[in-house]
Amino acid sequence: MRRRGEACLSGDDGIDRVALVATILLAAATVATAWSGYQASRWGGEATKATMKGNAARIESTRASSLANAQAQVDVAVFTQWVDAYARDETRLRDFYFERFRAEFKPAVVAWIATKPIENANAPLTPFAMPQYKSAARDEAARLEAQADTWAAISRRNIQRSTNYVLGVVLFAAALFFAGMSTKLPARGLRIALLTIGAVVFLGTLAWIASSPVSISV
Repeated sequence: MRRRGEACLSGDDGIDRVALVATILLAAATVATAWSGYQASRWGGEATKATMKGNAARIESTRASSLANAQAQVDVAVFTQWVDAYARDETRLRDFYFERFRAEFKPAVVAWIATKPIENANAPLTPFAMPQYKSAARDEAARLEAQADTWAAISRRNIQRSTNYVLGVVLFAAALFFAGMSTKLPARGLRIALLTIGAVVFLGTLAWIASSPVSISV
């Protein structure tokens, strides 16, 4: 007497039922494989875009940082000349250099002078140590560097998503293999076993892939 589990896929019409289930599984797994391949390609493209944006932001950050360094060098050079004129009590030359301080640097100098650095031993050594010393270029460089790091993280995330879909392709291909082999073997029990394995692999992979994010934008 046959087991109940084989009754539905065997008997007089057993071969037809096994073939029908195998055909349905083959069709579904083929579509799922194509979808996973498409999604793997899409997320790979998204990862490339994020990498390009991150690289662009990092290049702009380097440029801003170079500008900030150049401005700092100018500030140091002009301040050195101003201090020299100040020490020699050359008022006209001192005012000349003071007027040529950059707009971002001048508030720091004014605040530093207010600390009476000659008399006050606790005063900051230079205006560059004052909180009033700001650099928009350096702030911009930091902002762009943070932006580049964000894009890099997005790129890594999208690469992982693409990799997951590639694994989905492999698993769906395995389901296709088991479903296809189930139609080739003569032994009914072995055919049913292979078809069952294929169905389990397919359904498990389908449940996993269904929970993955989708990219369909053009």
